Amino acid sequence: MTTTKGAPQLAALALAFIASAAAAATSDEDRLLAVLKKAHPGTQFASVVKTPVPGLYEVWMGANLALVSERNPRYFVFGRLFDTQTMQDLTAAKLARIESLAQASQAPERSDARVKLAALPMSDSLTVVHGDGKRALYVFSDPACPYCKRLEGELAQLDNVSVHIFMVPFQGEVLPARILCAPDRSQAWTNFMLSGNATSLPTDTGCDKGLLARNTALAQRLGVNGTPTLIFADGRRIAGYISASQIEAQLVATAAEPSTTTIAKTKEKQR
Repeated sequence: MTTTKGAPQLAALALAFIASAAAAATSDEDRLLAVLKKAHPGTQFASVVKTPVPGLYEVWMGANLALVSERNPRYFVFGRLFDTQTMQDLTAAKLARIESLAQASQAPERSDARVKLAALPMSDSLTVVHGDGKRALYVFSDPACPYCKRLEGELAQLDNVSVHIFMVPFQGEVLPARILCAPDRSQAWTNFMLSGNATSLPTDTGCDKGLLARNTALAQRLGVNGTPTLIFADGRRIAGYISASQIEAQLVATAAEPSTTTIAKTKEKQR
């Protein structure tokens, strides 16, 4: 899950978890960190840590981890480092620890405080329709967020739902801006999020940047502090990655819940 500057909870937990590594940073790590910050000024880099592989570093961005080569820091690999001799996943323990902290920090956001759907400016969203699209789901998402990409694979498994995506640039504006410059933004979003391949995206980044600013302001007003955040048709939200089966269960539960209009009519009849 990606957090914003205004959402220190998860970022602080991640920073605390890797503080010892950051304190022991070498000059090589400091140099790579400086290069990354200059190349990606919109991304919050927490620390750079050497791996057992010469020239390969763990780069922490809040709760997100990428593997980066110091020789070519242009490319990020979001994955795990595995030692085939010891048959040990060198990344798993750290990611599991961060994920458990993330889940704990997300608990307050799973409250009954509901979003007023009428306050959502639909013209600033991208819409991806599955099946007949009768059901509605609203998602705050960032194309640079690994958990958002995982979520997109789950959303693709749903049927009969319109997914309205409010794209926010929590990890920088370049990638979201390129999607906005595509002739078909919704299709460009889907293709990139499912394939991870940005080569087909326009290189232009000057299209409707005001939309990203408006979506960021909207997220702040609604208290959406990280991506992905899902909002259902009853206004309830769930922050963080969840599976297709969990989303479907929530969609079914939402559809089964009486609307406020139905409740009001029932009360009127009972008087």
